[in-house]
Amino acid sequence: MSFLLVVGCSQNTNVSNNTSNQELTVSAATSLKNAMEAVEPLYEKENTNVKLTYNFASSGSLQRQIEQGAPVDVFISAAPKQMNALEEKGLLLESTRKNLLNNQMVLIVPKDSTTAVTNFKSLTSDSVKKIALGEPDSSPAGRYGKEILTYLGIFDKIKPKIVYGKNVRQVLNYVATGNVDTGIVYSSDTKVSDQVKIVETAPPGSHSPIVYPIAVLKDSRNSDLAKNFVEFMFSNVAEAQFTEYGFAIPN
Repeated sequence: MSFLLVVGCSQNTNVSNNTSNQELTVSAATSLKNAMEAVEPLYEKENTNVKLTYNFASSGSLQRQIEQGAPVDVFISAAPKQMNALEEKGLLLESTRKNLLNNQMVLIVPKDSTTAVTNFKSLTSDSVKKIALGEPDSSPAGRYGKEILTYLGIFDKIKPKIVYGKNVRQVLNYVATGNVDTGIVYSSDTKVSDQVKIVETAPPGSHSPIVYPIAVLKDSRNSDLAKNFVEFMFSNVAEAQFTEYGFAIPN
């Protein structure tokens, strides 16, 4: 599924004096959807001649789209891996890559759940039948989840129970609707659903640091506009929305 975010800007993050509308396409990890949609009107309030287009999907899917020539101005990944791959292929505009956000991984169950899931290690219980996890090859949340389960020494034991989702929001939905007993998602995902509850946060050191890098694409049709948008993402106004939706700001 794809949405397009297009924004216009000048050297001072305000493009309202421009006489024509400008566009910017931003591809962002699915876990950012609600926060990015909250940021959009705040940016447009300052930049009235701007059209934003968002494209939300798993970071791996977005990476492949960009590699195949999709017209993207700004990319925000849920992990460095996908951004590293694009950088190695020379697809990023030099000196525009920055670390935007951090996050945490949590184990969740349906809000009214009465299952035996009380922590990660309880996933080995025979009473736990289905565990939702993002696809590790394309979803950073899935890769982080697999790292946690491997760190705890239970991945091979529970592998037959795992139901894979194409992205973290699909995992969230599986849990919220009761189609699985439990799932592993970002802490920020629990801010957008009142149908789930957290039973445990992943132990420190159990997975790679969760970093959301942002960068302008080398083939951006509006590189100055794109760089200005990236600047806005680090503003106090934008950061307030990210923290509201459960993200952490890097030191």
